[in-house]
Amino acid sequence: MWRQDGETAARVKGFDAGPLRRPLRSLGTAWSAGLDLILPPEPLDGGPAPMSAGLSAAGWTRIEFLDDPVCDGCGLPFPYDQGLDVRCGLCMARPRAFQRARAACLYDEHSRDLILRLKHGDRPELGKLFARWLSRAAAPLLADADALVPVPLHRSRLFARRYNQAAEIARPLARQSDLAYLPGALVRGRATQSQGGKSGRGRRLNVKGAFAVPPSQRARIAGKRIVLVDDVLTTGATAEACAKALREAGAASVSLAVVARVREAATTPI
Repeated sequence: MWRQDGETAARVKGFDAGPLRRPLRSLGTAWSAGLDLILPPEPLDGGPAPMSAGLSAAGWTRIEFLDDPVCDGCGLPFPYDQGLDVRCGLCMARPRAFQRARAACLYDEHSRDLILRLKHGDRPELGKLFARWLSRAAAPLLADADALVPVPLHRSRLFARRYNQAAEIARPLARQSDLAYLPGALVRGRATQSQGGKSGRGRRLNVKGAFAVPPSQRARIAGKRIVLVDDVLTTGATAEACAKALREAGAASVSLAVVARVREAATTPI
């Protein structure tokens, strides 16, 4: 089976693995379709059975997906179109460490349930669903990217949870986008407290200096256009700390792709 790093190396050496991968993908698609006929897919939201793996029809209508127009800097939805590359008042007043951001949907009671199932409910398969959402919502970022990096967990939390929810999203997203997947490029060097319930300043202090690019990984980051992948964007403190570490390691640019973001009421678009 092809590994993402092997695909990247093959392209560097001038070998095009595309013709070999495409028949395998087609075979996998046909196998999945046949399996669905024998064992109909279960809905990921607990609703009526869908035609294919994913949400029920009612589940789809409850998710508030984000389409343009949005702030180019943080993905905040705008009430009306204001032109290309427009940024909200908050992004204009205090530029972030990450260059651009996109979110697939708003973080509310409907999307939160699905995200928490992935994060704490032992449902890593939801990562593939969210990757499909982001392949559309973050298309402008992915088109300009070289590699995807998931926001890492500390090893103690990874041991308890058994998987990193950001990695479960980033891995299939990298495969779909034909981008390098660099799960070890960024590490969380110390265990941090939960960001829940903290103020914006408290969140920034909580993750300050928590992330780093290992010396052995710096060559993979230097000069690359990175898309950082996470589940939720609230104040952006975690994403900024990660972006700073990647930029200090020589990344050409860092953008952010998240499944959901909170709606910020007190933001004036410019």
